[in-house]
Amino acid sequence: MADKRKMNRRDFTYYMPVKDDISKELLGYLTDISTGGFKLDCQKQVPPGQDFRLQIELTADVADKTFMTFIARSKWCHQDHIDPFTFNVGFEIVDMAPSDMIIFQRMFERYGSQKADSHKRSDDYLWK
Repeated sequence: MADKRKMNRRDFTYYMPVKDDISKELLGYLTDISTGGFKLDCQKQVPPGQDFRLQIELTADVADKTFMTFIARSKWCHQDHIDPFTFNVGFEIVDMAPSDMIIFQRMFERYGSQKADSHKRSDDYLWK
């Protein structure tokens, strides 16, 4: 299956928590980021095609505020190949304020590291 994403993707070197903005429950931790989406490690299975209002707590080195909220859509969910109690979930950003998109880009630049493995597997793709 061809990679449908147009943006580079990077491993996320800072294990940043992502919460459901409405319930304030932890949804997962950022493990992979692109300028248009991200991957979370989650403790629960997340159905594809569901929209979430999410909240990310921010650090002082990327923003002058403590958190940002935005809408993201789950695109896929797979059981982690190492930890069977964790699910890897790909999200596409659906709606984000322009000022928060600048912060998200800054997170991509500061905490995203280039992937060392050049061999891609089917579960490496964010958009399926």
